[in-house]
Amino acid sequence: MSVLERKQEVESRIAAVCRQTGRQENEIKIIAVTKYVSLETTEQVLHTGLLHIGENRWQDVKPKWEALHEQGTWHFLGHLQTNKVKDVIGKFAYIHSLDRMSLAKELDKQAAALGIKVNCFLQVNISGEESKYGVSPQEFFVFAEEVSKLEHIHVCGLMTMAPYELEAEETRPVFRGLRELRDRLNERSLFPYEVKELSMGMSGDFEVAIEEGATWVRLGTVLVGKES
Repeated sequence: MSVLERKQEVESRIAAVCRQTGRQENEIKIIAVTKYVSLETTEQVLHTGLLHIGENRWQDVKPKWEALHEQGTWHFLGHLQTNKVKDVIGKFAYIHSLDRMSLAKELDKQAAALGIKVNCFLQVNISGEESKYGVSPQEFFVFAEEVSKLEHIHVCGLMTMAPYELEAEETRPVFRGLRELRDRLNERSLFPYEVKELSMGMSGDFEVAIEEGATWVRLGTVLVGKES
């Protein structure tokens, strides 16, 4: 299948979920995760009208970003080392993996130097897997309150990753847990604005994530394929 055919198939599946749940299709935004494909395939993705591109590591995305950055909106999805902040700040419109205060402070410092605000998702390890990054639900509110004091960070939402090995339906408690955490965060009014977005759902489970309130889904193989 071509990228365009995959896009049409994914959009059809999203539309079906929206009909079942009463959600609007424009509430759900697709991030095309291009970390396993070439610059040429990434260019094809952009040409289909998929303008949100997700990548995990600066050293891998650098040639793609330098060639194509003006054509799309770039999302940094992977674990971000503090010493790599200077490489990605100002290049990526969204950072989906803010999970510790040392990173938050460095992002704030580098954003201040550029005179910008950086859009961040707070990454939460809802599943509790040791292999996953993210702040624990138990530590989340203390972390969020500390981040709220940093003037160059705008928290637009929360992000989580469900365990890969689960059947799609078994991921539901993870996604529901993130939505409930976001709702409790807004009830506490820790930020002077509503935190709306939920970055959750990947190729194997995005339909369940949408049922549970996802506003951004991060789609790799199902959308762009995978190259050796």
